[in-house]
Amino acid sequence: MFKLVVIIFLSGLLTLYANPLIGGCSKCNTEPQGLKIISRKEWGARVPKAPPQILPVNPPTFVVIHHSYTDECTTQALCEAKVKSFQNYHMDHNGWDDIGYNFLVGDDGNIYEGRGWGIRGAHSPKYNAKSLGICFIGDFTSKVPSTQAINAVKQLLNYGEMIGNITSDYTLLGHRQTKATDCPGDELYKLIKTWSHWKDI
Repeated sequence: MFKLVVIIFLSGLLTLYANPLIGGCSKCNTEPQGLKIISRKEWGARVPKAPPQILPVNPPTFVVIHHSYTDECTTQALCEAKVKSFQNYHMDHNGWDDIGYNFLVGDDGNIYEGRGWGIRGAHSPKYNAKSLGICFIGDFTSKVPSTQAINAVKQLLNYGEMIGNITSDYTLLGHRQTKATDCPGDELYKLIKTWSHWKDI
């Protein structure tokens, strides 16, 4: 019986992460030139504690922007180490099933797949069921992310619209709009308020 449960669990994970529109699209043929998504396999993600949950509202109608409130990372190796540390903290300290965000971006300009497309995150409780959570790696209280990171997130959002993984009329929010927090940092929040999909709610 135990072996059967394990097989079913692993089969479910393979189905979710093999589907380009659910749980990751790092190798889609339509991926725009210049957008580099580092897959979970590439950065060495741990297996989630439980099968990923499909977003109840899919495609999501909100995108929530975060910052990690840590040092930045400027190379793929450093950023992968950061993402691994976030996953370990979220799973081992917070008790979550996986890393909380859907995607992360480093100052190296790479996007790092967290839970991926179409999967319910654990980044903003009131919005987890209807949003995509994107985390800029770094502390952006008094400065903005690198141009490479900003452009990568804009490309990711455009790509998400193009392949139908976020709605074309999605609402962009800073984490502080969904709960009492300073995230995503004062300067990053000022920046995203200039983006076309941001709304004051």
